[in-house]
Amino acid sequence: MNGIDWDATPHGGDLFGELHLAETAKAPPPERDSLVPGLMICGVGSAAAAWLSDHYGFPIILLGLLIGLSLNFVTRDPRTTKGLDFASRTCLRAGIVVLGLQVTFAQIQALGATPFAALVVVMLLTFGAGLIFARASGQGRYAGILAGGATAICGASAALALYGVIGKERLSQAQFALTLVGVSLASALAMSIYPVLAAELGLNDQQAGFLIGASIHDVAQAIGGGYAFSDSAGSYATIVKLSRVALLAPVVALASLWLGSVGGDAGRPIWRRLALPWFITAFLAVVTINSLFPIPTPVKDSALSASKGLLLLAVTATAMRSRMDLLMELGWKAVAPVIGATLVSFLASLLFAVWLVA
Repeated sequence: MNGIDWDATPHGGDLFGELHLAETAKAPPPERDSLVPGLMICGVGSAAAAWLSDHYGFPIILLGLLIGLSLNFVTRDPRTTKGLDFASRTCLRAGIVVLGLQVTFAQIQALGATPFAALVVVMLLTFGAGLIFARASGQGRYAGILAGGATAICGASAALALYGVIGKERLSQAQFALTLVGVSLASALAMSIYPVLAAELGLNDQQAGFLIGASIHDVAQAIGGGYAFSDSAGSYATIVKLSRVALLAPVVALASLWLGSVGGDAGRPIWRRLALPWFITAFLAVVTINSLFPIPTPVKDSALSASKGLLLLAVTATAMRSRMDLLMELGWKAVAPVIGATLVSFLASLLFAVWLVA
């Protein structure tokens, strides 16, 4: 023992060999193929957003966005990638499909030909305003399509569906996240302001219902704003708003045909170019089933809760994957298309409410 130079041996002081084993043992590979880490983090963020919304009455989608952005650092861990990808894509599409149980063709028919035509014109003007304001603020046409479509149809749900067609290769997730923030804030403000403006302008129940249902973006805020005016206005606003939701499928289908696939359409057969995204086809199928067969109210209520939950997961995951440095670089110009489209939507809806809906 006296002849051993302990300083010359690398593990001379390691009596039980822990240091040697720690240095030689191989670290386990990260679980990159598992959905669990990403879905768990996304689920915790979404649950926090739901709790805050339930206790403080703030829009749940906006809270999901803000919480997701605050947890942006989790994407540095590669183990979260697959789960967040699954939540932002698959949960989104499933949520859109389930949303079809809230719409029937009979609701569109009950609106009447003239109000429905006026509603379509309002949506076209809103969509065009999104494109115009996007160009004026230096944004691309994809930003205009996203903002105009989300504002014209049904807010965050439409934005998620359109972004599924546009793709992150053509529009950054930072731009998408800011658009969602703008749409959610505009809906929250409109739900509080539009009923008051309708009362000050002396609109009757049907006029107020058309104005609120045709101009507020998200479904929950549109219905809530209608009932804030009166029960009759709330019922009419619900019909108008759900008619806009029913037009989600045609608008996304047209956008898909207009934009084409991310990789280009060269060499693809014609039937593949004209095919709708599968989740839009499924949405139409669910609307058709809901129109032809009586669906129990508890099933519809459960489906609405499931749709909200799936879309909340998708929004939270998308916000987590957004780069904060790009968000800071985009600035106020990123929400200019949403602001412009919101103003045009309100003014056009007010005009038709006064002159066409009596």
